[in-house]
Amino acid sequence: MNLKECYAALEGDYEDVIARLRSERLVQKFVLKFLNDPSFDLLNHSLENADYEEAFRAAHTIKGICQNLSFTRLYQSSHLLTEALRNGWSPEAAQLVPKVAADYQQTITAIQTLQEKMG
Repeated sequence: MNLKECYAALEGDYEDVIARLRSERLVQKFVLKFLNDPSFDLLNHSLENADYEEAFRAAHTIKGICQNLSFTRLYQSSHLLTEALRNGWSPEAAQLVPKVAADYQQTITAIQTLQEKMG
């Protein structure tokens, strides 16, 4: 799997991120760093502890990273969750958490596959 195929697998916008960062090597560096970003774990921990302000910040961070890296699918769901959490917990937020989790897993799986193929 190459970087372009990784973006297809995670339903991102490869052309957009290359246009923004101008270097496939730089994009690949930041894509691989996403595997170590603690924001998703923080989101889950915050939700488990009913700390919705912290959950909002974590969702907002995920959204921002995904926007910068053109991870379109995860950006869209994390954006919706961020807005749903803006004023605390809501039924809408409850419905969005599983979608964000699924999109996050899809993204992580694609990136891990890329990393494995790179050796």
